[in-house]
Amino acid sequence: MGTRYIKVLVLLLVVIAVYACNNNNDKNNQLVVYKGLYSAGPEIKSFKDCDSGQEFWAVDSSAKLELQYSQLNFEKPYEPVYVEVEGIKSKSGKIGMGSEFDSTIVVKKVIKITKEIPQDVCN
Repeated sequence: MGTRYIKVLVLLLVVIAVYACNNNNDKNNQLVVYKGLYSAGPEIKSFKDCDSGQEFWAVDSSAKLELQYSQLNFEKPYEPVYVEVEGIKSKSGKIGMGSEFDSTIVVKKVIKITKEIPQDVCN
């Protein structure tokens, strides 16, 4: 009987450890609404947060942001637009695209995109 209780106890501890690890990942990967200026061109896709003024590399995992940006029909690249997006902020890689930025915003959902930049929200 004693070994059975030990096995149950070990199994219970493993389940608790797995739950604790998964629970922390959910907190780190929660979607946040970001409001700011997005611009894109052949080499750089960037986002400037209106609240902090910090610039981020932008990754469009929604497959909507770049499409909607291109549909605004700018004559030249890198024209800023005001966006509100849901996304996750993460540390940028040390090499490759986006490495010159400290952080990356991974866009999961586009809430709003407009050529009109609100002066009271984002200067």
